[in-house]
Amino acid sequence: MTSDLVSKEISAEEAAELIQDGEVLGVSGFTLAGYPKAVPTALAKRAERLHANGKPFQITLFSGASTGDECDGALARAKAIKWRAPYQSNPDLRSAINRGEIFYTDAHLGIMGHLVRTGSLPRPTTAIIEASDVTSDGKIRFTTSCGNSVEYLRMADRIIVELNSIYGDALCGIHDCYLPELPPYTHPIPVVNVLDRGGKDYVQVDPKKIVAIVRTNQGDTIRPFTEPDAVSKNIGGQILEFLAHERKKGRLPAGLPYQSGVGNVANAVLTAMARDSLQEPVSLFTEVIQEAVFELIKADKLVGASGTALTCSADAREYFKQNAATLQKKFVLRSQEVSNHPEVIRRLGVISMNTALECDIFGNVNSSHVCGSSIMNGIGGSADFSRNCLLGFFMAPSTAKNGAISTIVPFVTHLDHSDHETHIFVTEQGLADLRGLDPVSRAHKIIENCAHPDYRQQLNDFLDYSMRSSKGKHIPFALDRAFNMHLDFLEKGTMKE
Repeated sequence: MTSDLVSKEISAEEAAELIQDGEVLGVSGFTLAGYPKAVPTALAKRAERLHANGKPFQITLFSGASTGDECDGALARAKAIKWRAPYQSNPDLRSAINRGEIFYTDAHLGIMGHLVRTGSLPRPTTAIIEASDVTSDGKIRFTTSCGNSVEYLRMADRIIVELNSIYGDALCGIHDCYLPELPPYTHPIPVVNVLDRGGKDYVQVDPKKIVAIVRTNQGDTIRPFTEPDAVSKNIGGQILEFLAHERKKGRLPAGLPYQSGVGNVANAVLTAMARDSLQEPVSLFTEVIQEAVFELIKADKLVGASGTALTCSADAREYFKQNAATLQKKFVLRSQEVSNHPEVIRRLGVISMNTALECDIFGNVNSSHVCGSSIMNGIGGSADFSRNCLLGFFMAPSTAKNGAISTIVPFVTHLDHSDHETHIFVTEQGLADLRGLDPVSRAHKIIENCAHPDYRQQLNDFLDYSMRSSKGKHIPFALDRAFNMHLDFLEKGTMKE
């Protein structure tokens, strides 16, 4: 590191002192990957000291998606966050939001960077970015995520770099820091294959904006990959069987890339692909490249994976470092304005697979809220893909809370994805292909194929009652009974009659 950069090296505590009450912080990180760790932790401790002395201190926190406990959790517990966007998954932050203590904007992830660039949201005053490399002329290379870091670096007045050495040079060259034009577009995004690139593997900034460099050697807080449970394996197997059937019928071209959401069910699909002897090599065009991708690599079934983040537990990180020369050619990490862009998703013909909290019998999906009012995580990027994919799956176990909750309900309590954009529902009970069906036919198929047997009669009773009592018969919907199952759960702790 050159002398001018060495002079900017300070401790995390000293960097935290540079941040003032009321600032807008744009931080790196996307779904627990590549987020700053040392400076937010130090900032939380500073906020606690200031609060103890009766002084105000709160910031606005923008990111790519969720960050780890060292950032979201620490700052939430310190009551240092006033406004958070566009996504979160930390229990302490979630609780504060649901208590009304933190303003939270749940946004489509593909549009967040655009909103900041166009001034629809405040631009960051300070960017705090985890990097694997920074040069004296202002070249910054990221770690395990791209997210909205390019936008925040360009828009912020000041930059604090967390220079994380834990990956060494293993991530060298896997980033593509290209941003699409702002409207009106004059050039298409130059991605026609999963591994195509349109930009550099670094972001060029004015080196004068870099006010601090904090050295770290700390991995992302990612849980190790675990063997999928029986329910997840069942769902994954059904999806693969359906895809094979569609190809056999000539309705689905071979070689289309997949988008896989976050969680056990999504991991199970990738694992099933890796272990299926008949599965051809696959490509991923997704948001988060989950650790299950290494199962595909070890089975020699990955053509390439494009995303905006790579989630690696400690074991996966060591595997990546040991095989970096080969793996660097298999991955591209992009800005989420590109990974989630409708233009590219539609062009590539992405097959989309996302997890739902609940689905209703008419085909609507709730991805984000429990009983209509309490945020779980957020809509994330699921709608970016579900609205633009060639073929889309929404997956969920048929029950939750040891059977006390049915994930198939008469009507969702919060609507993230309407029946106009949902194609196929899958639970461990079965698969419902909803394409081309009218609302009543959808309802019958979802209840018969996807609902748990313990709840089918209740759902059929609701549908029958609605058919009799609703004024309109196109979507027979009984307003007076639509949320009885949810109300029963809130009152009795179970949706069962």
